[in-house]
Parts: sequence; C-alpha cells; structure tokens
Amino acid sequence: MYNKSTKKKIIHVIILIVIFFVVLSAIGLYILRYQVKGESNLPFNITKIIIAQSVDGTENLNQPERWNLQVSENNDIYIYLEKNSKYNKTEIIESIDINNITFNKNNTKGEAKFYKPVVDEKAMFKNLEENEITQISYIGDLESNIKEQKISNQGGIVAFRFGINNISNYIFNESEEVDYSKLLQLTNIMEDDIKTTLTFDIIINLTTGKKYQSNIQLEIPAKDVIEKGTNGIEITDLSDLVFKRIDN
Repeated sequence: MYNKSTKKKIIHVIILIVIFFVVLSAIGLYILRYQVKGESNLPFNITKIIIAQSVDGTENLNQPERWNLQVSENNDIYIYLEKNSKYNKTEIIESIDINNITFNKNNTKGEAKFYKPVVDEKAMFKNLEENEITQISYIGDLESNIKEQKISNQGGIVAFRFGINNISNYIFNESEEVDYSKLLQLTNIMEDDIKTTLTFDIIINLTTGKKYQSNIQLEIPAKDVIEKGTNGIEITDLSDLVFKRIDN
C-alpha cells in the first residue's frame, strides 16, 4: 500500500502529465490552424485581382500575303493591396515580390511568357524579349507607379502580364482591314487551346523585417476573349488566400 505522501506525489505526476499533454495538444492545434488559416490579421490585404484579357496580332515581315499575322492572347494581372484598417500598428511596405510563376501546360498552344510593364510607352505591356521576366518586384515608395515597378508604401497595385504568343497564324490576301478582336475565332482556336491555371507566390516585405507569403492560383478562362477579343475579370472573393509569416 502507498502512504499518503507517495499518493500525493503520484497524483502530482499525473496532473503534470495531463497538463503537459493539454499544452502539447493546444500547440498542435494552433500549428494546424495556422497551416490551414495562416495569419488572421495582416497589416496589408489583397482586396481584389483583375485579369484584363486581349487578343493581338503581330505582323510577320517580308511575307507575300496582304495580312500575315502571328496571333497572341494576353492576360494582364493587376493585384490590389490595401492597408488593413483593423491592424493597430503602423507598417511600411518595403517591397512586393512575385515569383515561382508557373502555369498548366497540358493543353496550352503557343509560347507562354511573362512580362513586366514598360516605361515610356503608351501601352502598359509589350511582348518583347527585353521585357520577359521569371519574377518581378515592386519597390515601396511614396506613390505608386506601375510602369516603374513602384508601389505606395501604404498600398497600391502590382501587375505583370501572362502572354501566350504564336498561338496561331492568320493569313489573308484581301485589302480590307482585319478585325484583330476576331483573330482567335478566324484561326479556329478553341477554349481548351488557351485556358489554363496560373500559379505564383506573392511576398509582402515590410521595413520592420516582417515577411508574409501566399500562393495564388488563378483560372485563366478563354470563352469570352475568343468571342469578343477582350475580357475583364474581377476577383473579390479572396477568402481562400492563406498568408504565412516567413521571417522574424
């Protein structure tokens, strides 16, 4: 038989073991919740993403035909970041990084490239080799300037282009003008030829050294841009975005 002192020690050990497992379980649940939900109160939030779709044709030079065009389809991605009014500390954006940009290549025709905005041009983007990127950074500044890859340090817009070049070739010998908006239809491009899923990581870097990262997946549709030549998609339901702290 145990004496009273020994019984008390056993009870204390059991209580300590129970407390240990309760604490361990609580930590485990917190880690699991964080992996699923991520940060619950970010200093800056992504409030919407806009995809501006368009069709273009580039002339193939020194060809005998009246019209000989290389057809491309462009997807300009605009990501809007705003200061979180519920975040009770002052934070400043140092930079916004976009990297690990990939897409589903299974059915996509043509040659997919990613492009940065261009400076000193009327257009926001041009599908030229010197503008090609594999990642892009926007530096925090007093004011936003997409063309110069600057974002206001209290929120703004970052953008890049996902272009699919050389999808098809349009040849036409008549003298009348070509309706560029119909180029995908005129060359018998179908939805499955260009619709895809675009994936990339976005990192919010703050001057305090804090970094928050999320992976974004965007479905790139095709039906409307094939039929109309242009299409605008606004995504405001971003509840599935999960940001996690990656430093400090």
